[in-house]
Amino acid sequence: MASHRRPKQPSRTRVTVLTTAAAAAVALSANAANAAPSAKLSKDEVKAKVDKLYEQAEQATEKYDGAKEKQQKLQKEISTIQDNVARGQQELNKLRDGLGSMATAQYRSGGIDPSVQLFLSSDPDSFLDKASTLDQLSAQQVESLKKIQDKQRELAQERSEATEKLKDLATTRTELGKKKNEVKGKLAEAQRLLNTLTAKEKAALAAEQERANRSSTQRPDLGNSTAASGRAAAAFSAAQSVIGSPYVYGASGPSSFDCSGLTSWAYAQAGVSIPRTSESQAGIGARLSMSQLQVGDLVFFYGDLHHVGLYAGNGQVLHAPHTGAVVRYESIGNMPFQFGVRV
Repeated sequence: MASHRRPKQPSRTRVTVLTTAAAAAVALSANAANAAPSAKLSKDEVKAKVDKLYEQAEQATEKYDGAKEKQQKLQKEISTIQDNVARGQQELNKLRDGLGSMATAQYRSGGIDPSVQLFLSSDPDSFLDKASTLDQLSAQQVESLKKIQDKQRELAQERSEATEKLKDLATTRTELGKKKNEVKGKLAEAQRLLNTLTAKEKAALAAEQERANRSSTQRPDLGNSTAASGRAAAAFSAAQSVIGSPYVYGASGPSSFDCSGLTSWAYAQAGVSIPRTSESQAGIGARLSMSQLQVGDLVFFYGDLHHVGLYAGNGQVLHAPHTGAVVRYESIGNMPFQFGVRV
């Protein structure tokens, strides 16, 4: 006998899911069909974006340099404190040993009450001499105890200071890693954009950069500009000696540089120590207007002061510009000048 059972109907939930999925598929297909392909950037547009990324990378580089400088400073301070603690512990041990020796000597002299010793003594004068010695030992013990307490407090303070600096160092290392990754990320994005260009466009951009590097490494007409001082002249001369060296973030010579790496290295060759970062270098002297600049003065650019160079005279700056460029001359008007500083 044939079965007249009705076929099983799909559940309402299943129908809803299938309907929703089908609708979504149709919508995606429609969007895909209607979506316009992303327009390819022109060579000039890519260059503009890459230049902006290089500027952002340099901003991050200066923060990276600052964190690196702080890390090195903290490491030196921690090492000094740890050395002091080690020496202090040795001194404390000697003081404790000395106190122990005095206590032993006093114990061996007898633990009898002094008045009883005087009563039993056959030679009162000799006993009084011994009693005087005992008083002297007691005074030395008091003084030793005081020294031990002072040394313990001093060591506790130094250990506490070292602990705080170690925490600061850990934070600084984290910041250093973040800034390094930020720089690398900006440079990677710039490279990704450059990779969208054709071989012909890449060659054209490379040729432009090469021409800029080559023409700007030749000494321009600097007029009769004079140096701010003998050391400024020596610093400027040192910077001239590395013209053509590549820009590398975080580098401070002698074969590659970032902007503040070049200026700090140049002045170090003149026997002058200045801070590592552009922001710190901006605070080491009186600010100068463009009309007050002399050769060797530091010149700062952009509102956040993330770029620095050396004034070369006649409206020119000698600097390490950005990734892909070399140490070279450039017109001071090519960047937003803020002020100068005389070292």
